[in-house]
Amino acid sequence: MNSSAARTAGSPRGKSAIGIFLLFGAVMASLAGATLLWRGTAFDRMWTLNPRAYKELAPLGKVVGIPFLMLGVLLAVASLGWFKRRVWGWRLAVAIIAIQVLGDLVNAFRGDVVRGGIGFVIAGALLVYLLRPEVRAAFVSANAPSLR
Repeated sequence: MNSSAARTAGSPRGKSAIGIFLLFGAVMASLAGATLLWRGTAFDRMWTLNPRAYKELAPLGKVVGIPFLMLGVLLAVASLGWFKRRVWGWRLAVAIIAIQVLGDLVNAFRGDVVRGGIGFVIAGALLVYLLRPEVRAAFVSANAPSLR
């Protein structure tokens, strides 16, 4: 078996999707942070996708814009570690998704039952996937090939 076939044969299904998901989250969090810090740009139109969030976040401006930019960096670092199959990348992804699960649960209990509940189910499913032994093993093995 050639080396690229060996690499894909040992890869857990969905691994690339998680890395892309983390990278997409990084872009979106960074974009949200930037539009909260620097208003009046063409990117402000993205808030039409979630006007409720903008209504809640816009008055806070820099207070939430900077943490969103920091979240973007954290997600980008997690994505990098994930694609390179580093244990710290897996741990960071697990921590990020676990925090999301808790946040969705809190939202559900605070009255946003539908969105919180749906978010809890989706994030919970991602967390269950991340914690599967074969996924974790892909990051623990010293001989794990990187995705280049």
